[in-house]
Amino acid sequence: MLLVRSGEACPVEVYLIRRQKSMRFLGGFYAFPGGKVDGSDATEAAFARCRGVDRAETSRLFPEREGVPPLAFWVTAARELLEETGILAAGDRDGRPIALGDPAVAPRVEEMRRRLMAEEAGFPALLEREGWYLDLAPFQYLSHFITPTSSPIRFTARFFLAPLPEGQTPRLFTEETSEGFWIDPAEGVKRYESGDMPMAEPAEAGLRYLSGFESLEAVWRAHGDRRHKFHGVFDDDDPPGIWDPPERRHPSR
Repeated sequence: MLLVRSGEACPVEVYLIRRQKSMRFLGGFYAFPGGKVDGSDATEAAFARCRGVDRAETSRLFPEREGVPPLAFWVTAARELLEETGILAAGDRDGRPIALGDPAVAPRVEEMRRRLMAEEAGFPALLEREGWYLDLAPFQYLSHFITPTSSPIRFTARFFLAPLPEGQTPRLFTEETSEGFWIDPAEGVKRYESGDMPMAEPAEAGLRYLSGFESLEAVWRAHGDRRHKFHGVFDDDDPPGIWDPPERRHPSR
C-alpha cells in the first residue's frame, strides 16, 4: 500500500517502512506496508464488510487466480495497513468515517490491531463486532509484480495507492518494521541510487512513478480509470534477481 499525502516541501509524500533485518525475505529493505492474502481476506464475510468497490468491479481489473477473488487484495491492503501503521480505512453502517480522534474509538481500533497481530480473530469478525465497514473507494490499483523463477520465495504482488485518512497518523510498530516515515518520492529515488536505501524493484518503481507528479490532485486525476499503471513480470529464462528492473518491464502474458 502506497499511502500518500500532500507534502510541505514537495508535491507528494509517501509513507515508507523498513523491514526488520531479521526477516527471512528482504530483511533490512525499505518497502511499502503490505503482506500476503490471508484466508479470511477472501471470504464472503470479508466482502460483506467492503464499501466503495465490489467483486464485479475488481474482477474487471484483473482475473481471479488460484481461487482468490480479486477483491481479496483490497481487503488485504486494508488489513495490512492497520497491522503495520495503525491506519484503519473504515466507517460505520451509514458511511461516516471512524474518528480516531474520539477517545472512545481509538482504543477499539488499537484492540482490533492487537487481536489481529495475536491471531485471536480474523479481520471480518473484528469488523463485524464493531459494526464497521471498510472504505475501499479511495484505494486505487497501481501495479503488479511477480517474483522471478530464481527467487527463493515466489509470489505475485499487487500494489495500491490510497490517501491518508483524515484525522489519522501512521505509527511505528516494531513486530516487523524498524522504521516508518514520510518521504519525498524523488528523495527516496536518490537515496536508493546512492545505496543508502536498499529496496526491491517494485518499491523503487513506485517512488519513481510518484516523483513525476506535480501535485496530489494530479495523482488522483491520473487514476480516474482505476486501472493499474505498470507491472513487472519475469520470463522463465530471465537472469537471477528479485524483481524485474524498470527498464526491462513488459506486459504480462
